[in-house]
Amino acid sequence: MRASENTTIPLVDARAHGTIGYALEGRDRALALRDECLTWFAAPVRRLLPLLDRGARRWLRRSHSPYVGEIEAIARSLGFPGVWLLNGSYQWCCTAYAGDRDGVPFLARTLDWPFAGLGRHVEVAQMQGPAGAYFNVTWPGYVGALTTMAPGRFAAALNQAPLLRRTRHPWLRPCDIALNAVRTFATVRSMPPDHLLRLACERCADFDAARAMLEHTPVARPVIFILAGCRAGEHCVIERTEDAYVTRFNAAVAANDWQQPRGLWEARVGGDLLLTCSFDAANENSRARREALAAWSVRVGQDDFTWVEPPVLNPFTRVAVTACAATATLHVRGYEQPSPADLPRAVTQPFALAPIAAA
Repeated sequence: MRASENTTIPLVDARAHGTIGYALEGRDRALALRDECLTWFAAPVRRLLPLLDRGARRWLRRSHSPYVGEIEAIARSLGFPGVWLLNGSYQWCCTAYAGDRDGVPFLARTLDWPFAGLGRHVEVAQMQGPAGAYFNVTWPGYVGALTTMAPGRFAAALNQAPLLRRTRHPWLRPCDIALNAVRTFATVRSMPPDHLLRLACERCADFDAARAMLEHTPVARPVIFILAGCRAGEHCVIERTEDAYVTRFNAAVAANDWQQPRGLWEARVGGDLLLTCSFDAANENSRARREALAAWSVRVGQDDFTWVEPPVLNPFTRVAVTACAATATLHVRGYEQPSPADLPRAVTQPFALAPIAAA
């Protein structure tokens, strides 16, 4: 897979000044990411950005997230619209695996989202919490956590959960998305799942503590957490609705559906498939990605990203990550779609974090 791969993924030490200082240091990079992401929207929608930003701000202020103050400060300091909207966008599609490699728990994931620029602008931030340091695969101005590695403790990621449908007709899928969003906006006050994952990284000393927090803390929307600890057998998938959970230990691989079908829950689709993909085809797509990643084989700490291939690689793939908390290794690569007819290609050099002492 060849493309422009000259971009180096930066490693930013955000321990001293936190996400606010990180955002200020990366203001130009945050603005470039926002502008590139907005190209996905039609021009009339882009003109509504301030209104959408205010809506996200209103909801996040009413949530029980401990990080709202950080978003307030970042939005005020950066001085351009889009910060609140970015931090309200926790609906990410992905494929992720957690299991043992050479007797060591290991996590692999792709982050799939239609916005251009996420792969080109991805960064790794070293952050700090009461439980120790951790590495967050992220972007300046974003306060949540989607993919993390806490040396000596655990590695974790989140996937977008399936969509609760009211019918199986593809034309009505946007209606279900809108109705679910309205319900969340109007009635749900729990924190976004990506904020909960960051909270676990900051406060949980080990796999068991992180698992308990991710299982029992109410969340604003359904989500799938993938968790890998440091000892053999410490890996699981936690399938969450707002107030309930199902934890799977044996088949610790997830895409964007429940392992066991549940009524009218439908695996996530987007882009051109939004109005055309059938209910069954959506679930089959997710199952195929899940099974392909489960069959992948690689040695811990020696990832060359050859596993990022169809069906795991899809038109929306933007970031690929492997992480091992036991060996304190982290590998990241960014992807972008060169044209609508092509699959994404690598646009960054592989990022590799050498083994370090657990903090």
